[in-house]
Amino acid sequence: MPVEFLGIAATNDGSETGPRSGAAFDKEYTLRLARAHEDHGWDRVLFAYGSGSPDPAAAAAYIASRLDRLQILLAHRPNVSYPTYAAKTFATLDRISDGRLTVHFITGGNDHEQRREGDTLAKDERYARTREYIRIVKKIWTTREPFDHEGEHYRFHDFVSDVFPVQQPRPDVSFGGSSPAAYAAGGAEADIYCLWGEPLERTAEQIAAVKAAAAAAGRTDVPRIQVAFRPIIAPTEELAWEKAHRTVDAIRARKERGEATTVRHHRRGAPENTGSQRLLSIAEAGERYDRALWTPTAAATGGAGNSNALVGTPETVAQALLDYYDLGVDILSARGYDLLDDAIDFGRYVIPIVREEVAKRDAERAARGPQTLAAVR
Repeated sequence: MPVEFLGIAATNDGSETGPRSGAAFDKEYTLRLARAHEDHGWDRVLFAYGSGSPDPAAAAAYIASRLDRLQILLAHRPNVSYPTYAAKTFATLDRISDGRLTVHFITGGNDHEQRREGDTLAKDERYARTREYIRIVKKIWTTREPFDHEGEHYRFHDFVSDVFPVQQPRPDVSFGGSSPAAYAAGGAEADIYCLWGEPLERTAEQIAAVKAAAAAAGRTDVPRIQVAFRPIIAPTEELAWEKAHRTVDAIRARKERGEATTVRHHRRGAPENTGSQRLLSIAEAGERYDRALWTPTAAATGGAGNSNALVGTPETVAQALLDYYDLGVDILSARGYDLLDDAIDFGRYVIPIVREEVAKRDAERAARGPQTLAAVR
């Protein structure tokens, strides 16, 4: 199966290692970064969501109207809009982009962040709401006749949309999380299941959990698996590790100065979400895993989101990514710390190696027969 690459559609040049140089929504930088991804072999970019951040749907529409090939992964929290409204927004964006939209539904792993926009539900209740929300959106995308809905969290009557996605029967739905409640919801509803980069053994365990949840929900298929990393690459191993240590020193220095590294990750105390707790647990157990996984970047940010690094030459990082591909991961998410330059370098030097090796693997497996391919993937 062909491998896909997901980058970040940041709306400014700030990152964990340095403050942004301009406004939160820098129109020129947003387009420049997205174009760099499109021009250097990436498949899609993520428009992330934060309570105080620029609206990702509007930013995605801006990029979709100016670029021809780059696909969009739009993050959305169910608490911020009613599903009837959201489904129309997504369908309109799929129209603007000529069918390049995937929607990533975020349940929310931090009570403080959720309450900033009036969401007071407990975590398990949020997962139940997200599951109901996704089902409604899917139905609106695919139903031409008016229908009623009487659910636990949403009720409406005689609704039918007049705008439908280009993609048929509908755009893909993306979902993430590392708790049993997340596996249950995403295993039932997601086309793509998103994980943060962990050691190979633990990633394999999570993939198995997702597959089991999909089977428990009565599915005959399973979600595609996406895993996210922070690549730190350089021409030699020595230079890559020097760069890695400079990177984590910069993160720590900002933290010591009391600077917020990103708006999305403001929080108080230990992380509440299972994914971040897992990242911190892995970091406490060791700094280096497998071929290139390095955990101090996750430890320095308190396990904030996608934060485990892959360190080495482009060849080393590419081989590390291929190890995950061999586990069953076919969407590789990567985001550097110098967003623009790292996206270009990764596209130039890592993506071609991975694509070439995946093509070789798939050709070899196909030559051995479809049963062999199915057994490996």
